[in-house]
Amino acid sequence: MFESIRKHSKFIMILLFLLIIPSFIFVGVDQSYFTESSQTVARVDGHEISQQDWDNAHRAESDRLRAQNPTMDAKLLDTPEARYNTLEKLVRDRVLAAAANKMHLTTSDAQLVRTLREIPAIATLQKPDGSLDAEAYKALVGSQGMTPEGFEANLRRELALAQVLGTASSSSFATGVQLQQAMNALYQRREIQVARFDAAAFAAKVQPTEAELKAFYEAHTAQFKQAEAATVEYLQLDLAAVQQSIVLSEDDLRTYYKENAARLAGTEERRASHILINASKDMPAAERAKSKAKAEELLAQVRKDPKSFAQVAKANSQDPGSAANGGDLGYFGRDAMVKPFEEAVFKMKEGDISDVIESDFGFHIIELTAVKQPKVPSFEEMRPKLEADLKQQQAQRKFAEAAEAFTNGVYEQSESLKPVAEKFKLTIHKAENVTREPVQGAQGPLASKRFLEALFSADSLENKRNTDAVELAPNTLVAGRVLSYSPAHTQSMEEVGDKLKQLYVAHQSAEMAKQDAKEKMSEWKAKPETAKLAAPVEVGRDQAMDLPREVLDAALRAPTNALPAWEGVDLGNAGYAVIKINRVAERPAQDAQVIEQQKSQFTQWASMAEVMAYYEQLKKDFKVQIKVPRP
Repeated sequence: MFESIRKHSKFIMILLFLLIIPSFIFVGVDQSYFTESSQTVARVDGHEISQQDWDNAHRAESDRLRAQNPTMDAKLLDTPEARYNTLEKLVRDRVLAAAANKMHLTTSDAQLVRTLREIPAIATLQKPDGSLDAEAYKALVGSQGMTPEGFEANLRRELALAQVLGTASSSSFATGVQLQQAMNALYQRREIQVARFDAAAFAAKVQPTEAELKAFYEAHTAQFKQAEAATVEYLQLDLAAVQQSIVLSEDDLRTYYKENAARLAGTEERRASHILINASKDMPAAERAKSKAKAEELLAQVRKDPKSFAQVAKANSQDPGSAANGGDLGYFGRDAMVKPFEEAVFKMKEGDISDVIESDFGFHIIELTAVKQPKVPSFEEMRPKLEADLKQQQAQRKFAEAAEAFTNGVYEQSESLKPVAEKFKLTIHKAENVTREPVQGAQGPLASKRFLEALFSADSLENKRNTDAVELAPNTLVAGRVLSYSPAHTQSMEEVGDKLKQLYVAHQSAEMAKQDAKEKMSEWKAKPETAKLAAPVEVGRDQAMDLPREVLDAALRAPTNALPAWEGVDLGNAGYAVIKINRVAERPAQDAQVIEQQKSQFTQWASMAEVMAYYEQLKKDFKVQIKVPRP
C-alpha cells in the first residue's frame, strides 16, 4: 500500500525518483536480544542519530523490503552498502523534517483527501454514493499495523516533506540552445586512429638485479602493507536450523491436514457471463437512469428466456472484451473483479441470473455458468507440504526459546563453540584472512559489520573467547571466535617473494612502453606519413568500438581547433596509447520525436541536478555530519 502512495503522489514521485524519499515511520520493530550501542553515527541540526536509531531503522527497512519481496535473499539486506543506504535515508528524513519545520510547511485537509483518492487500494473502497467504506479502510491500514489516524498523520508528514524539494524540481526547465549544446557534446562523433603500445611487449627486456628490486621495494613499501587479518570460526542459528531439530508426529500431521486441507487445496473459481450497459460515474443522472432502464429491459428479456442470454449479450453488451463470446468471462477467483460484481457472483448458484448490478463501469446482468471447486489432495499427496508448513510454524514459535539458549550457551561456555553446535546440531564454519571491514563479495556473517566488530573486539582478540550472539537479521543469530590473529604489518622482501619481481617488471614495462610511445608520437607529429596507426574508426560516447574507456574519453575531450590533433593516453600497467583525431563527424539529423525525448531527458537531468544541489545546501544549512565512513 505504501508503494502505491509513492507511485501516485505527485510530490512523492519526485523524491522517490531522486532516491531521497525517507521511509515511513517505523512500526513493529522487534526488541533486540542484546543491548544496542548509543554511539552517535550522525548529527542533523544539532540532533544526534545513534547507532540504535540506525539499527532500528535498518531492521524496519529490511522488514519492509522482505514483505514486498518474500523471495529476496536476506543476506543482500545486511551488506555494508545496504546499511549505509539506510543511514543516508535516515539523515535525509531528518534534514527534510528540519527544513519543513523551518519553512512552516503543512498539508491541508484538501490536499490529503486528494492524495488519498489517488491511491488505488483506497479508491476501490468508495461506495456508489462517493463516500468511503470506513470499516474496509480501517482494515486496510490495519494490515500495515497502523490506525487510520496514524496513517493519515504519516501521509501528511510525507506530503509536507515533499514540498521542501518539490519547488526546486517543478521550476526546472531547459532552453533549446542548452539542449542543442548538451546533446551535440554528448552524441558527437570523431574519426580517430589509434596505436597501442602494450607493456607486455616490453616485459622480456626487463631483467632486474637484486639492487634494483631492493630499491623498488624501498620506494614502494605501501604496496607491501599487509592488513590485520584473523582466522575465525563461527556458527549461525536461524529458522532453518531450528526446523531441522523439530520432529513431527503422525497425529500432528493428520490433524493439521484436516484443519487446513481446503485452504491448501486452493481457491474456488467461478465462470460467469455478463451483459454490460456502460455508465461512468461522471455521467449525468438522467443518462445513468436511461442506462439502468435499458439494463432492466434486458434482464426481463433473459429471465423470460434464459437460453437466450448469450445471444442477447452478443447483440447488446457494451463490454468489447466479452460481448463477441456471448458475455463469457471465463473462470476467475476472488479479487479478480470489481467488488459489487464479485459479491454478486459468489452469492449465486450455478444457472442463476442476477438482478441488475451497479459498478464503476455501469450496469451488469450476470449469469453464473459454472463453479469449479478445487480437488482436495490426499494426505499422502500433501505430506511434504504439510511437513514443511508445520515445521516452519513450530520453528517460528520455538525460535525465541532457542535464541535465548544459544545466546546463553556461547557466553557461558566461552572457550569453545562446539557445545552449542552439538546442542543445536549446527555446522561450525571456518574462514581465513578475515579483516575488520567486510571485503568485496563477502556473504553471510562475514558481510556483517556488527559481527566483524564483535570478532575484532579487544576481548575476542586477546582472550580468544566466543563473541556474544549477534543478530544478523530477524530470526538469525551468529556467534564466532578468533583462532589466530595477525596484526597489520609491512611484509619483508622475503615474505613478498615473487610478487616483488612481478610488480617491478610490470612497472618498468609500462614505463618503457610509455617512453617508446612518446618518442613515436613526436616523430609522427613531425612526419605524419611515417605514422603506424590502426585504420580510422568513428567513435562516440554511444559508439565505443571496443576501445578502452581512457582512450575514448581522451579522444572526445581533445581540442579540435587544429586538426589533425594528437593525444597520448597513459593506460597504467597496461601500457600507453597514441591517438590521432582526423575530423569531427557531423551528427546525423534527428527526427522531431527523438528531439522531444532528448529534451524531456535533459530537463529531467537538469531537475535532478537542481534538486540535489538544493539538498546539499540544506545539509550545509542544518550542519549535517555523518560520522560513519562510506563503504
